[in-house]
Amino acid sequence: MAELEGKIVGHFLFSRFPLSSEPSGGYRDQTENEIAMLAPVAVHADYFHQGVGSTMITLGIEKVRERGFKGITVEGDYHFYNRVGFKTSSEFGIYPTSGIPLTEPRCMMCQELYPGALKDVQGYVVYDMYYNA
Repeated sequence: MAELEGKIVGHFLFSRFPLSSEPSGGYRDQTENEIAMLAPVAVHADYFHQGVGSTMITLGIEKVRERGFKGITVEGDYHFYNRVGFKTSSEFGIYPTSGIPLTEPRCMMCQELYPGALKDVQGYVVYDMYYNA
């Protein structure tokens, strides 16, 4: 969470997230401890454009790196996430599972946590956890 003057102004969460080698998302590879997903991210509207989101995410990325993850996936506004180091996920061979259309492919992004970290990691983001929640 981000707090300013005793008020919570933002929050974010990183979670272990599996990839599948199958476009359907059925089979999961052993990537659950290598990839983290950043979601949700929120900043109170009164604090937009003040660096709260960038600061939260930058500090969070460092913690994920310290825990040994290779990369992070996120979906959202690429104009924002590109500024904090994310690139279109297809550049890394990571795609959404079939059945989950992306109207704008640049909205699914990844970040390597050290150079070459995602070289041998590829697959499809498995979304079924949302349906089982």
